[in-house]
Amino acid sequence: MDRPLSALFTRFSSWLDADGLQVGDRRACPILHQQFEAKLAELDAVAPQTVIFLAERDPVAFLAGLLAAIARNCPVFLCNPHWQPPEWQQLFNAIRPDLIWGDIPAIPAHSPSPFPKFTLPRTETPCILIPTGGSSGKIRFAIHTVRTLTASVRGFCEYFDRDRVNSFCVLPLYHVSGLMQFWRSLLTGGNLAIFPSYKAIPQQIPPNFNPSNYFISLVPTQLQRLFSLPQAAAYLARFEVVLLGGAPAWSDLFATARTLNIPLAPTYGMTETASGVVTLKPEDFLAGNNSSGRVLPHARLKICTPTGERLKPGEIGVVAIAAKSLALGYFPESEGNASNQFDLNFFNSDDLGYIDARGYLQIVGRNSDKIITGGENVFPAEVEAAIRATGLVKDVCAIALSDRDWGEAIAAVYVPGSRDISSEQLSRALEGNLAPFKCPKYWWAIEQLPRNDRGKLNREQLQQQLSEKMQKLTASATIFQAPRGETPGGKLAPKDS
Repeated sequence: MDRPLSALFTRFSSWLDADGLQVGDRRACPILHQQFEAKLAELDAVAPQTVIFLAERDPVAFLAGLLAAIARNCPVFLCNPHWQPPEWQQLFNAIRPDLIWGDIPAIPAHSPSPFPKFTLPRTETPCILIPTGGSSGKIRFAIHTVRTLTASVRGFCEYFDRDRVNSFCVLPLYHVSGLMQFWRSLLTGGNLAIFPSYKAIPQQIPPNFNPSNYFISLVPTQLQRLFSLPQAAAYLARFEVVLLGGAPAWSDLFATARTLNIPLAPTYGMTETASGVVTLKPEDFLAGNNSSGRVLPHARLKICTPTGERLKPGEIGVVAIAAKSLALGYFPESEGNASNQFDLNFFNSDDLGYIDARGYLQIVGRNSDKIITGGENVFPAEVEAAIRATGLVKDVCAIALSDRDWGEAIAAVYVPGSRDISSEQLSRALEGNLAPFKCPKYWWAIEQLPRNDRGKLNREQLQQQLSEKMQKLTASATIFQAPRGETPGGKLAPKDS
């Protein structure tokens, strides 16, 4: 797989000839070839190493643009076509493209100040910049290359012992989770089936399509919604592997998947690592394992202190990753921000976890999401799992609010399972199931949590909304507050009191 670009495009031609791309129309490959040639001609008419913003909504046009940029060694920024003007303005404030492929809102007017020129890292293969962090409102890109993406594919194939990977893609191609499905199929000569939404499962899938030799990637929210549709849940069980990543899953979701015999493969990875570096095999999952799995061959993992000292198995610490698929860094960089400079050996993630006695990775939570209340550390994932386990909510998020007594207090923002579910009921349902200091002191029912198209929660937006709501608490009856100094489980005492 690790070949020069000429070999890559020989493989691309073979893939087209074999009708490797399926988007509900067998003409997809000829159309992709035509659009690819047109994009190449467009690039031949401009300066070398043209900086491209790729924001095509149509998957065929997107792939044509991506491959043309790679063929002409042009740095290409994969952009979310659903970004709104403020997000585009943020990107244009960082860099001006030479070429835009796709429809975007009106291009912001040029600023009188000069814009920074994108400086290419010294790489043997073209740069592919993948957006990350956009849910927080601060758009930045992980700088990848053909080589880093290819390393990810090699590790994936070796781990699953596959020479050919067929992918069923319902995730956006501009995101690493969708992009890597294309890259695996292209490099291994497998088929890529693209559908506009997971909601099309199985109603809009051709009756002659056989999912039994396909990998499908989903996020937990999508999986949960598919489970509510018996026909879709049964269809999922027919796939070879159902990769699950993008956000933490919860025990009830795993239990349902096992009941339905879904060949689930929980995966841990990120944009910076070109998708998964740790994966649990379906046979281990179905046997009752709820971990993130074992490390893939192209990566190494260590659990360490914030200063880099390695911890023993079972000890919780920072998850640090070394991988051939690791990005070269971020764009734009922020001076003085060490997180923008990737360590040559290990990249410290924001995740906390431990390696268990059997060598499986167990993720505890995100360090930046950690809530410190009364001197106790609380991870939102544990609180959210306990609330989900009550069966009374459709969705939930636990976040921190400033509190004059405890420093931070836990607030639960939730979507009730039905109209007659109250915050008081939820509060009582947690009694005996969650340590008192971990129980929410504030409850807020809303119609829908702010999640993006991959199911990732925008905690920053929710935090702001709740803070604004709290300022109007006296005029609102929508937030239930536990008695001062207490939680539903009893008294809340500061640590070491």
